[in-house]
Amino acid sequence: MEDIYIGTPNAKQDEFLRCKKKYVAFGGARGGGKSWAVRCKAKLLAQRYPGIRMLLVRRTMPEIEANHLETLRLELAGTAVYRAEERRFVFGNGSVLQFGYCACDRDADRYQGAEYDVVRFDELTHFTYNQYIYLMSRVRGVMPFPRGIKSSTNPGGVGHAWVKERFIDPAPAGQMFKAGKRTRLFIPSLVQDNPFLMQGDPEYVQRLEMLPEEQRKALLLGDWDIFSGQVFEEWRNDPTHYKDGAWTHVIEPFEIPSWWKIWRGFDFGYSKPFSVGWYAADGDGKVYRIKEWYGCTKEPNTGLKLTPQEIAEGIREREENDPMLRGRQIIGVADPAIFEESRGESIAQMMVRPPNMVYWQPGDHKRLPGLMQCHYRLAFDKNGQCMFQVFNTCRGFIRTVPMLVYSDTRPEDIDTDMEDHIYDEWRYVMMASPISPRPNVKRAVPEEDPLDLYREQQTGTKVLRI
Repeated sequence: MEDIYIGTPNAKQDEFLRCKKKYVAFGGARGGGKSWAVRCKAKLLAQRYPGIRMLLVRRTMPEIEANHLETLRLELAGTAVYRAEERRFVFGNGSVLQFGYCACDRDADRYQGAEYDVVRFDELTHFTYNQYIYLMSRVRGVMPFPRGIKSSTNPGGVGHAWVKERFIDPAPAGQMFKAGKRTRLFIPSLVQDNPFLMQGDPEYVQRLEMLPEEQRKALLLGDWDIFSGQVFEEWRNDPTHYKDGAWTHVIEPFEIPSWWKIWRGFDFGYSKPFSVGWYAADGDGKVYRIKEWYGCTKEPNTGLKLTPQEIAEGIREREENDPMLRGRQIIGVADPAIFEESRGESIAQMMVRPPNMVYWQPGDHKRLPGLMQCHYRLAFDKNGQCMFQVFNTCRGFIRTVPMLVYSDTRPEDIDTDMEDHIYDEWRYVMMASPISPRPNVKRAVPEEDPLDLYREQQTGTKVLRI
């Protein structure tokens, strides 16, 4: 088999090509050279390991054809034969590069019984967690080949939340970390890291700069906290302000005064997660999420399958043992559906039985007014103050609520196929204590700050300049 010419990678592409870790995500912004790197890695492995079996997946087959197939046909001419009916390149040494798509969860079933040494997701956030996990199970075999899942990715898309949780949040970009026995790594790559694109299309950055703010930050800057389609664009999580609480919705826990009102929100789930959230309201009507119990397994959007009685017992134990809650009068607000008696005893009745005696009142289920109350609460005033904040110990809220996107069929409502359970119980509590509309004041952040003067001003830390 002849040597395969790959061209000259940039520094970030070279890091990706040389990386031997099993679980790697590469990219983070538009123009970083992700697709080229994915194709290049596949070609190198095909040459080095005769007989290796690789799968390259995108959400749809037309995306495969537009982004990879035609280019590879030219690059692999004389080196590999493309078998259109099987959607695969077969190399002279027996290596195989298979193409696949997975537009919905049931499409994953087409790979049942398949075995691959390497699976590559192009645009990982376009896939659900279930699709990822299923195809990950296809990485197996007895040959001594380097196995793993190497993916390209950008912020946004249906898989934004789980990709962010899995690759972005656990460690700084470029720093390897362990999750159990598995090692993961996110290699960031921006358009500025791709000198070939910058030279070949110098206006590309200018076009990205002209995008709406949330798209610009995601696609140009690789910002994983803001993305197109995000429902709660107001959301900010700024660790530099956890103590003073300015311009951030996440703060450090503090002692709750004894006279503050305590709320408890509840959204029931069995096969899907349930959510219990505890809230404290100060004398000015500002509400803090101080504690939570999210009934989710390690797999996103999968419930613990606890009965109403078991959930009630868990609530009672937490309220008896937590100093913030012990001895407090707590007002419970829940999804009105738990009061339904058409099939016998209601969920609310089950939870109120002794010894648990967990009481609820029906929450206001109006979806649009509830959504707007959440927006009003998140809005910042000119001083960077808002009417709702979250203790940084409430990891479920911080993970799921900022990642909610709008529905394709109900453009004024959220996509209920996502993890909306915490959002629902939060919404019930906000509707129980509504406030007047508040405009959201955007923080005055300079668009250009090459000397990092703004960051120095905000953090009080001098930025090292070279």
